[in-house]
Parts: sequence; C-alpha cells; structure tokens
Amino acid sequence: MAFSSLKEFVEILEQNNELIRIKEFVSTDLEITEITDRISKQNGGGKALLFENNGTEFPLLINALGSEKRINLSLGVTNLDDIGERLNDLFKQLSSPKESFLDKLKILPRLKELSSWMPKSKSGKGVCQQVINTNPDLDILPILKCWPADGGKFITLPIVITKDPHNGIRNVGMYRMQILEQNSTGMHWHKHKVGARHYNEHKELRTKMPISVALGGDPAYMYSATAPLPDNIDEFMLAGFLRKKKVELVKCITNNLEVPADADIIIEGYVDPSEDLIYEGPFGDHTGFYSLADWFPKFHVTCITHKKDAIYPTTIVGIPPQEDAWIGKATERIFLTPIKLAMLPELADMDLPVAGVAHNIAVVSLNKSFSGHALKIMNSLWGAGQMMFNKSLIVTEKDVNIHDYIEVAKEITKNVYPAEDVYFSKGPLDILDHSAAKYAFGGKIFFDATIKYLEERNSEIQEIEIKKININKDEKIKNFAEISDINIELLKDEISAIIISIKKDTNFSFKDFTKRLNSDKDFNKIKFIFIVNNNLDIYDLFSATWVISNNIDASRDCDIKNNNGLSTLFIDGTRKLKSTDNFKRDWPNIVTSNNETINKIDKNWSSLNIGNFIESPSKKYQQMKINEGAVANE
Repeated sequence: MAFSSLKEFVEILEQNNELIRIKEFVSTDLEITEITDRISKQNGGGKALLFENNGTEFPLLINALGSEKRINLSLGVTNLDDIGERLNDLFKQLSSPKESFLDKLKILPRLKELSSWMPKSKSGKGVCQQVINTNPDLDILPILKCWPADGGKFITLPIVITKDPHNGIRNVGMYRMQILEQNSTGMHWHKHKVGARHYNEHKELRTKMPISVALGGDPAYMYSATAPLPDNIDEFMLAGFLRKKKVELVKCITNNLEVPADADIIIEGYVDPSEDLIYEGPFGDHTGFYSLADWFPKFHVTCITHKKDAIYPTTIVGIPPQEDAWIGKATERIFLTPIKLAMLPELADMDLPVAGVAHNIAVVSLNKSFSGHALKIMNSLWGAGQMMFNKSLIVTEKDVNIHDYIEVAKEITKNVYPAEDVYFSKGPLDILDHSAAKYAFGGKIFFDATIKYLEERNSEIQEIEIKKININKDEKIKNFAEISDINIELLKDEISAIIISIKKDTNFSFKDFTKRLNSDKDFNKIKFIFIVNNNLDIYDLFSATWVISNNIDASRDCDIKNNNGLSTLFIDGTRKLKSTDNFKRDWPNIVTSNNETINKIDKNWSSLNIGNFIESPSKKYQQMKINEGAVANE
C-alpha cells in the first residue's frame, strides 16, 4: 500500500486503534522521550504517539513503526515474510527457463511491474514545497533532546540524500543530525557508510557536497533509508517495490538533488569538505549506551520547505526494546530471502535478537549437508554487507525454532563442546561498539550448534547430566570473595550456563579468576559461565544478554578451559577499566532519564490521557549508571 502522506498513515493508525493523540503541552526537551520510553517498552510496543502541542506548529509523530502491527501497516502487508515471498516469486519467474515463445511472453507483466518501482522525476514543485523558506531556521521544528547527557537536540529520522560525484548514482541513508545553530547540524555518518564515501570523494575533488534531507512522507521511505542494500542500489527503488508504486521526485530549490515530492519536510544544504570537522555528540544510542563525542562534518542548511499540514516524524533509541527493534525485525525478515537467493540457499532461517541491538548477536539455522558446513556459513555471513559488524554468531540445524531462545540455548548445550565448537575471529565492528580495544575493530565469536559429523569431532567428550550439577550458592559466595550472586536458574531448564555477578575492584584479573573458578569441582562441569558486574540484575535474562553482548570483545574477554573431556567457556561481560583491564578508550554510561524528568512525567501522567500509569523504565537501570555524564568514570 502506498501512502500519499504521513498524515494518511496517521489516519490509518488511528482507524486501527494504534495511535494516541496527546493534546496537552509536552516539552521536546527530555519529556517526550520519557513518555515514549514508557510506552514503547510495553508488550508489543505500545501505541504510536502524536504530540500535537509541543511548542511548534508541527505535530510530532513517534513510535509510529514500533510494533509488529504498525510495521506491517506501514509496508502494506499482514506478515513481514510476505515481502520475502514476493521477492522469491519474482526471482523464480524471471530466472526460470523459458522454453517457448508463450513462456517468454508471460514474464512481460513482471517486467512492467519492475519498471513501475523505478523512481520517476517530475517537473514543477511537489507538495513538500508548498512552503519555502530560504532563510532557514531549524528552531521551527520540534526537534528532540532525547537523553540528559546528549550533546544537544538531534534529528533522528532523517532521510539523507547524496550522490556519487563521479557517476551521479544516488544514495539514501539515515544518519543522525545534531543541531548546532539555527542553520547548521552535524552529519553523523559512520565511516563504513556510503554517505561517508561520497564525502571523501568530494573531498578529493575539492568540491562542496550537496545534501538534501527528507522527513516524513510514505513510511516506506523511512524504512528504505535504513535498509542494508548493496552499494549503488537506489533505496527509492526498494521503496517503490515495498509500496508497489514508484517514488515521484522533484528537484530541490537550492541544489540539484531530487527528493520525494510527497515528503512532509525537506532540509536542503551542503557539506564543505574543506572545512574543519566539528565535535558531535554525545548521543544516547540504540546500543543502550551513549555514543561518545567525535569529529564529523558540518551540514549547512540553505533552505527548508514543507507541506502546509506537515507532520514531524522522529524516534528515540536507547536501552532496548525501542521502536528501532521493530525496524530491525523488518530487515531480518525482508533480507533473509535475498541472502538465500544470492549467497546461501542452504540457509533456513535467521533471527537477530532485540537484546543484541542488531549487530551483537545473530542466530541462523542451516540445512546442513557436509562437514564444516556451519563454518562456511560463518565465513560467508561475516563477509556479507552489514553482517560484517556481527560480533556473536550461532548456527543451528534447520529444524530448530531459532526464535525461541530457550530452545536455542538447549541446542547449544547439547551440540557445543567449547574447546572444539567455539571459534574466534577478528574483523570490522560497528563504530558504536564501545567494548573493542580498537575503534571499530575487534573480536568475534562463533558457536557451531549443529549436530557434528564424524570428521568434525576430534576429542573424546565427556557429557555431564545437568540435573546432577549442584551449585551451592552460599558456599561458592563464601569461597570466592569476588562473587556477589550466582544465577543458576538455566540449569533447571537443562541449559549448561550460569551467570556470576562480581564485585570488580582494582585487583581483579579475569584470567586469574577463571583459573580459580575452573579448579572448582562444580564450576568446571558447566559449559558456559558469564561474569558481570554486581549492579546488573542477573535474573533478568534480557538485560543480561543486552549488557554482556555489548561489553565483550571476544578476542579479549573469552577464556576456554579444557578439563579431560570437559570444557568451559568463560565470558567476561563486565565493564572494562583502565586500571584492571588496561582498557585505553573511554567507556560510556548506559542511557537513562534523570529523576527531575521522571518525577515531572509521573506528576503529569493523568492529565495526558494516555492510559494507565506506567513506571519509568529508567528506574530499573539507574543503579547501573556510574555517574551523570556520558562517560562512565572509574
């Protein structure tokens, strides 16, 4: 389904009881974030929120794609797998042998359908240009300051349009934009992104880089800007495929780029590569930790245009789950089909757990047919597009329900012998990864949880019946001064894993600690032992998974002990310190609201008419903050 405007999508949300209108005044400074965080963390993602009274003339829409139902509505499907089936059907029709002239004629309608997705330029102005302001002032927009330690206000759902200066091929990406002045922002594109490549090419040519930013319009535009498409594939073509209607583009007022004619708001401008970079950030990011300030280009705004009835779309990110979790699930389901068609036909399914914040954890199932097959999957995925950022990869047999994490954990327990079935590598990481010793480069870990062929097993393995493992917590805490608590609940589900929380002081050594743990007659029978700081609730498995997967560099924080047919993998999910771990980078704080904002929203909740009172999620995590700033000081 194609939407002619964001307003039309809002109407569809309202018809489906998926929208709450908030008519009371709410500040864009922290307050909208606090309300949205409470709503979006409800089971199923809560409702979309339309803040109609925010101090500007533009209603603010947030959490619009933050549930399975809403992401399906935005893309015009009842199930996200429907999109993969469309891709699969199209591929089969176009690639199957055509034995007769009649067979060849049958594909003509599909070729016509293909052409209908291609973006089309139109003359004249679009409705996105009903109001034109060549003396631009970003203060007219309800731009959020999301979290207390953020460096300022940020545009968080910008559809950023650039072109390769050599061949004119367009790229559409999504990079946060920190407001610097009324007519300038930062442009936070990661060095692995196409926008950054275009910038470097303009820098070599010594030319200014035109950029236009679209806000709103059909939600398919927003999703497509986040999609992990191959370089030089136009994201507006993907949008056309998703909405089953081509994207109509019009020329900008102050540069030669083209933007969706039906977008709500357009911000035009340029980056001058000859200028010094600006210090951008910090920002409470989708990892649930602050991404710390760094150097990025400055974007100069030359014009702002908008519809007369424009809506400003935005989002917040932070400790999962948030709206971006559902966008990530769309990517998981949509791009499984292209991976299978183009690279790995033996792949059965894929899951990117929300706690893994997109790039920390991936689970795939495999139609295994030869020795080393899982390793082929490992090498292929770690070399494929944005999967190169993945830190922890698990491969199971095809009949495993990989969306059931308890079932996956049981499969790992059954089929993984750590000394032989856990592999380590190094490679590129997302620049937001704070745990790596080196910026955007570090360790990766792979678990082969498939059933092993004879050729894949080298050792005599001793299996321990998990029900017979008896961990006396009080005794262990008494014997190990560092230990605060031990979660042994997974053992009851026949999962050979425990979580140990510790008091980490300046004398702590991970390798010395694991050596002492391994000498214990009970601990060395367990396959996986996770070690975390004692400010984490180790009985909340979602939070524990989120923290551990964020905090490990596998090349540094994993230690395998082999014990005569038994083996244990110890994983250090603690915060790394300069004093004990020789960690030389700044470690970021987790992202939470502050008490002043929490108390104000508590007080005003009933007047907002948004349903039953919801406790602030930040209260659960405030104990994990080290201090009030973005950097977690020792």
